[in-house]
Amino acid sequence: MGQRRKARELAVQTIYALDFALAESEFREFNLLNSYPEILSQMAEHEHVNPENSAMLFAEDLIRNTIIHLDEIETTLEKHSNNWSIERIAGVDRSILKVAIYEMLFTSTPAPVIINEAVDIAKKYSSESSNKFVNGILDAINHELKFKVLTPP
Repeated sequence: MGQRRKARELAVQTIYALDFALAESEFREFNLLNSYPEILSQMAEHEHVNPENSAMLFAEDLIRNTIIHLDEIETTLEKHSNNWSIERIAGVDRSILKVAIYEMLFTSTPAPVIINEAVDIAKKYSSESSNKFVNGILDAINHELKFKVLTPP
């Protein structure tokens, strides 16, 4: 398994664990940013990932920036999850989507790579039909982003 895949898996696992953090909405970002390093460290230890590994640096970047952009990520997810509130989406799927949406909105990683990685992670960690659900949401977001780029304001 590649280092970036391992980093994405660690990021998803950490974001999932953070979903259980009791963070008041007013201080949510602060609390999550303070909580994730310990959780990431525990996940890495469990997965036998060396803290000096490049996967850890990439995972930390994904997690930190996902938290920082969480409001926009959740708004985008809500917009594209037709007839599903964010709370109704399975926790693992929601975490996979949050990390992938962050990458789609704020990095230069090609959308097909992000979607493929998210679908593969869903196949590994979630239910049998989750990969199709994750693919559908991310594909819809990708189409919207392409339309925005192709359509001048």
